[in-house]
Amino acid sequence: MSKDLVQKTKNQLIDRILGKKTGTSSKELPPERKSVLAAIPEAYTRFDRLPGYEQMLVPKAAADRLGLDNPFFKVHEAVAGATSRIDGAEYVNFSSYNYLGLAGHPDVNGAAKAAIDRYGTSASASRLVAGERPIQRELEHELAQLYGVEDCVAFVSGHATNVNTIGYLFGPKDLIIHDSLIHNSVLQGIQLSGAARRSFAHNDMVVLDQILTDIRPQFERVLIVVEGLYSMDGDIPDLPTLIEIKRRHKAFLMVDEAHALGVLGKTGKGIHEHFGVQGKDVDIWMGTLSKTLASCGGYIAGERALVEHLKYAAPGFVYSVGLSPVLAAASLEALYVMQREPERVTSLRTRGQQLLAKLKEQGINTGFAEGYAIVPIIVGSSIKSVRFSNQLFAKGINVQPIVYPAVEEKAARLRFFLSTSHSEQNIEFACQTIMTLMRN
Repeated sequence: MSKDLVQKTKNQLIDRILGKKTGTSSKELPPERKSVLAAIPEAYTRFDRLPGYEQMLVPKAAADRLGLDNPFFKVHEAVAGATSRIDGAEYVNFSSYNYLGLAGHPDVNGAAKAAIDRYGTSASASRLVAGERPIQRELEHELAQLYGVEDCVAFVSGHATNVNTIGYLFGPKDLIIHDSLIHNSVLQGIQLSGAARRSFAHNDMVVLDQILTDIRPQFERVLIVVEGLYSMDGDIPDLPTLIEIKRRHKAFLMVDEAHALGVLGKTGKGIHEHFGVQGKDVDIWMGTLSKTLASCGGYIAGERALVEHLKYAAPGFVYSVGLSPVLAAASLEALYVMQREPERVTSLRTRGQQLLAKLKEQGINTGFAEGYAIVPIIVGSSIKSVRFSNQLFAKGINVQPIVYPAVEEKAARLRFFLSTSHSEQNIEFACQTIMTLMRN
């Protein structure tokens, strides 16, 4: 057989394997196929033509025309606490979740450094398949003790904790009902689950009860989801009433404590301590390690069956690398500091109440805020919010605007996060600056 014939035979075999017609070059397409592909708009092949990206460019273009600086992604050159260094200058900082001032605390840093020396910087694989480190389980044990429940599991991301927990535990025959101001991570988890979704007016227990009265029998499992402290508004739900409602309607109750731990309760244990209820009265406690606990990650605490189910089957735990021992060590030490220094919680509450009271005295719209570490100023326009943020930054105050679509356009705002590290003088300076700018 000649070399040409051998090569032709090989080409025919390759074409058959690839599902192509014999004699057609791999680079050539049949005319009908070319016609189909030609009808596909070029926009479908370009990231800069994605609808979400084009929508994002609209407010950016408007801001550019108005001469507004981009307030996002500022580079902080050191620990961001009550103050922060940005572009070589010092600013009073109200844009970090460092509620108890533990990010950068010497004991927390020391625990992280010791964990690096002992375990390295990464868990390097899933805990299910490659094993655990003692520090991971110590953190989970202490968090379970804090809530008075049987067990806890830590994930590598707070957002992913909600997505994976809700997305895995519930399905198409179930109902998930949530507060209208719930965090995006909960909504993403509901979408992943395929469960039916209903929302109730913010903190309106009467509406929640009525919805469940009307439709509860149509579903197998029902989950009620609320936040312990609402991150956009700084207010809290009526936990005792929620517990009563979930029991009466045979539902599960999940509380997202991302912003409540270290803030609510006399010693910072969260909303269950604030209301004096037992931790086990709530079915699923969710929280993050990135706020009060000065690290990164999330956790679920509750009964052992819940935790073991997630550890052996939730995709975001099974198929993800385990929480870094360094991050676990930092969070564990931050938890210890919080427990032995409850005066940090008291100081934080004092600063929050101080800021809220002074703003209200001047008739400034602070929405639903109750003075628990988060105080918004409702501006009512995304452009106005960005402009106000720029003006405050020029005066030495770093506070971020929250704009559409993170909130409704009419609810665009500046959001102040308080820290126990803020001094009374920091609050006075911020309030005086705000009043001066608003009068001009």
